[in-house]
Amino acid sequence: MPRTFILEARDRLITAITLNSLTEVNPESGSPDPNTVTVYLASASPRRRELLQQAGIRYQVIQPNIDEVVHPGESAEAFVLRMAREKAQAGQALVIKEGRPVAPVLGADTCIVLENEIIGKPVDREEGIRILTSLAGRSHEVLTGVALAEEGSIQQALSRSRVVFGPLSAKEIEDYWESGEPADKAGAYAIQGKAGAFIERIEGSYTGIVGLPLNEIVNMIRKTGAGL
Repeated sequence: MPRTFILEARDRLITAITLNSLTEVNPESGSPDPNTVTVYLASASPRRRELLQQAGIRYQVIQPNIDEVVHPGESAEAFVLRMAREKAQAGQALVIKEGRPVAPVLGADTCIVLENEIIGKPVDREEGIRILTSLAGRSHEVLTGVALAEEGSIQQALSRSRVVFGPLSAKEIEDYWESGEPADKAGAYAIQGKAGAFIERIEGSYTGIVGLPLNEIVNMIRKTGAGL
């Protein structure tokens, strides 16, 4: 069986078995129970919300403002871990300020790394085309840092995956850009969207590439005792 499908199957098993014991979801809508919360998600990303919902983890969204700037000399690993930590800690402060019920706060950050260069979201069409052209026919790393903060402690983990793109023609790249999907994505693509057809294989965590590695999240939540 190809490694890609093994990895995806692993993530699905985490969802179907491990996470099932953490929380319950509304059996009719499949949505998180609005009256309870296992974690706060310090992110506006719809993809991260979808992963938590898919997993059945009860959550509420909070959106702290964080300055997402790479420090001089900062490695990609250090950057995503710092961003995840700062988001979680800022989310904690927001929970207290707004008087919400106490629960762990989950922060996450994802970046694409090609030849030791951090590739963020494209600022315009020209940069988007350039990024996609550079990724075509090559492999790159996807790093997702996660942090789960609760009173007096914080857990962190790093998910590291490799993605291999197949060759892409100039027309394929231009058509993909015009679809609108790459504009707000790190690395100018979404593996769970149309760009899934460009990818020959992955090594690592599919959910980590999407933006929230479920295996690491489950382990951290279990350590807090939340929802058990």
